[in-house]
Amino acid sequence: MSEPVEHSLPSEQVTAVAEVEHAVDSAQLLRIFEAALLTTQEPLSISELKRLSEVPLETRFVEELLLKLADKYADSGIELNRVASGWRFRARPELQQHLDRLDPQKPPRYSRAVLETLAIIAYRQPVTRGDIEDIRGVAVSSQVLKTLEARGWIESIGTRDSPGKPALYATTPQFMDDLNLRSLQELPALEEMGTLLEAGIVEEPTKPEGVVEAEAVESSPAGSEPEANPA
Repeated sequence: MSEPVEHSLPSEQVTAVAEVEHAVDSAQLLRIFEAALLTTQEPLSISELKRLSEVPLETRFVEELLLKLADKYADSGIELNRVASGWRFRARPELQQHLDRLDPQKPPRYSRAVLETLAIIAYRQPVTRGDIEDIRGVAVSSQVLKTLEARGWIESIGTRDSPGKPALYATTPQFMDDLNLRSLQELPALEEMGTLLEAGIVEEPTKPEGVVEAEAVESSPAGSEPEANPA
């Protein structure tokens, strides 16, 4: 009988990678990761961090280094955490009120319509404009969706296979990054989100009469027609 052919085992590949990682100057790589994360404006993904090394790295090894880096800053005013797009440094939340004194500008506040629409998309995604109107009971202004798209919180991810091919909307990684979430599974309970939305609602400024009339039409119950003026 002929001898069976021996194939390269996965364990051999793992050993080879481990030998490469052992040869890496972990301390130096840790400093490189630290410098990159401290000087970037956006979160860095594992794949981006791997590109900083001259040799191939396993995801597990990179994550171990990141945990060591996080431990280094455990007692400092900043923290390294993971969000949807990757890893980033940020000021500890309990210190933010002090940092805001350097930049006293108030953060943007949004109308009830914008926040309610965002909540519906976040919890029911993917949804169409018609879905949102059915839930809210009023028509959705195009400007509401444009505001959320401009903020980078929602995007169109395709169309529904139904008459008219309506666009399907979903939240973006930027939305999760801004809420400091890794995934949608970490969204707060709907009741808590409702409280947060109530706190962020701003009263709409007084608008010219013509603008008010136009918005009244868009805010009428979905599917209803504006009443005709009497002759």
